[in-house]
Amino acid sequence: MADQLSPDEKFDLVTRNLQVTILFADLHAYLDNMKAPWELLELRVKYYEQVIKAMLESIGVPLDKLKFVKGTDYQLSREYTLDVYRLSSMVTEHDAKKAGAEVVKQVEHPLLSGLLYPGLQALDEEYLKVDAQFGGVDQRKIFTLAEKYLPSLGYAKRAHLMNPMVPGLTGTKMSSSEEESKIDLLDSKEDVKKKLKKAFCEPGNIQNNGVLSFVKYVLFPLRGEFCIKRDPKWGGDKIYTGFEEVEKDFAEETIHPGDLKASVETALNQLLEPIRKKFESPELRKLTNSAYPNPSKTKGAKAGGGGGGGGGEDDELAPSRLDIRVGKIISVEKHPDADSLYLEKIDVGEPEPRTVVSGLVAYVSQEDLQDRLVLLLCNLKPQKMRGIESQAMLLCASIEGDPRRVEPLDPPEGSSPGEQVFVEGYETGKPDDKLNPKKKVWEKLQVDLKISDECVAQWKDQHLMTKLGQITCKTLKGGNIS
Repeated sequence: MADQLSPDEKFDLVTRNLQVTILFADLHAYLDNMKAPWELLELRVKYYEQVIKAMLESIGVPLDKLKFVKGTDYQLSREYTLDVYRLSSMVTEHDAKKAGAEVVKQVEHPLLSGLLYPGLQALDEEYLKVDAQFGGVDQRKIFTLAEKYLPSLGYAKRAHLMNPMVPGLTGTKMSSSEEESKIDLLDSKEDVKKKLKKAFCEPGNIQNNGVLSFVKYVLFPLRGEFCIKRDPKWGGDKIYTGFEEVEKDFAEETIHPGDLKASVETALNQLLEPIRKKFESPELRKLTNSAYPNPSKTKGAKAGGGGGGGGGEDDELAPSRLDIRVGKIISVEKHPDADSLYLEKIDVGEPEPRTVVSGLVAYVSQEDLQDRLVLLLCNLKPQKMRGIESQAMLLCASIEGDPRRVEPLDPPEGSSPGEQVFVEGYETGKPDDKLNPKKKVWEKLQVDLKISDECVAQWKDQHLMTKLGQITCKTLKGGNIS
């Protein structure tokens, strides 16, 4: 019978008697990455409430049966805290790590906060008094943990509903930290066009195709049909009433990737336009800018000590433009044509290791470098050093004198190759693909990179960090970084 209903009738049938609770998990967010201060998380809760309401209103969802709850409104209570302790006495480290494997960043030496995360999500079911929890399939191991342990606390086992994970536009998993992999609700028409133009959409390839996924999981459920718009000489417009037919035609190359992208762009912009219009109000613009401030402007003014020439110069010198990553040295040998240089192969989380030439022979032994975790600046223009191209810069602390002392910077214990390094307060910025050597961006930023009296790497007194903690060196207090 349900197959005879329109999408709107199906939606009404399913939701008529549902009460939906939307949890703004601010405490979870803090435990998972700890990059944003509490004041910013408070603003982001308000932002997400407004943007979610605008999104639902734009597709005709009534808001009267929605309830918005902030995690810290109940997660800091005595009862909840005692249940966290009770649950912690039952759940093994193995089960906690397994439950969070696809949600919490997995490292060799996990933070305790990441181990607590799955248990808190399980307890939320009881404290929100819900009958079921809905999430992506990446949540399934947390759902399994909840089903296993909540009855041990005397609480009912809940039902769990899951939706598939949509591939990103880049052909890999969609990620909030990878701007080009996703379409944001407030993206401009120009942003949507740019992202779709660059999206992975190989002719005939229906695997990991994020553009097709938008058709399947967004456009068909909301519209019930999809129109391919194209020039009459290529067959003209065609309306599809089922995704399988779109997928079949694309696989057989009846639909060209350019036509698919252009049609998805048109349909997505129609969905996003009401949301954009709502956020044109001064109040919501202010909220958006406060919740997601331009880090180069906010931190530049704070750390720069007054003066300056406005946002333009600060934007140019934002440290988020540097692509600094954790690397692991997998081989090190003397440069064949230079006694003072090492030739290293370093894993930075890419398919192939990078070749790096460094002048560390006089300061660090080969044995100390082999298998060591280091920091690499990865978006400098590659340059040849005695005939061999160096594809990154190995970052070190140094103190001038006689003798000059040099130490490679150390990432936190448990770090993995490829993990991103950020300056505290600038974590939302995106690195340049390649730093333009004519602009001297690295040289200008490097002047303010120092080692503190506690041997912590800093830029203008703000710590260099990964998700696991601070970047340090062993002994060179007050040293420079280069």
